[in-house]
Amino acid sequence: MIRKKGQEEMVGFALIMIIVAVILVIFLSFFLNRSNEEFVESYEVESFIQSMLQYTTDCRDNLEYLSIQKLIIDCQDKKICLDERDTCEVLNFTLNKVIDESWKIDEDRPIKGYKLNIVVDEAIVLNIQEGNITKNSKGATQFLSRSGIDYEIFFSAYY
Repeated sequence: MIRKKGQEEMVGFALIMIIVAVILVIFLSFFLNRSNEEFVESYEVESFIQSMLQYTTDCRDNLEYLSIQKLIIDCQDKKICLDERDTCEVLNFTLNKVIDESWKIDEDRPIKGYKLNIVVDEAIVLNIQEGNITKNSKGATQFLSRSGIDYEIFFSAYY
């Protein structure tokens, strides 16, 4: 009788361990396969626009290197850099470089694409778009105004 009771307890203990292991595997699979729909938060896009506008370019006027914000205005005013480059070309090149470095796009990455539009008085002045435009996106807008001209910068990141 004593041997049989010990064997029953061992079988019961093994069954409990198997049940606990199965439950742990189920919880672990739910935890690891949980899909995070929002890879980009709104504050990230807003912060990106703010910092992008303050980014210093290699275009100079007489006294200083121009920020992207000043370069947008100078591009609209058809000004040129001190080294005779067109401000619109410098703006386009710099924005492409900044966005490419900040928002990496790849199949293995959460960001699938992005779009940047600069609108001046309801006319699109610059449009930069890369990657896939999906249904899921986070975007932000920055408004600038100078000398009665309204500037709007729209940026959306698609995931």
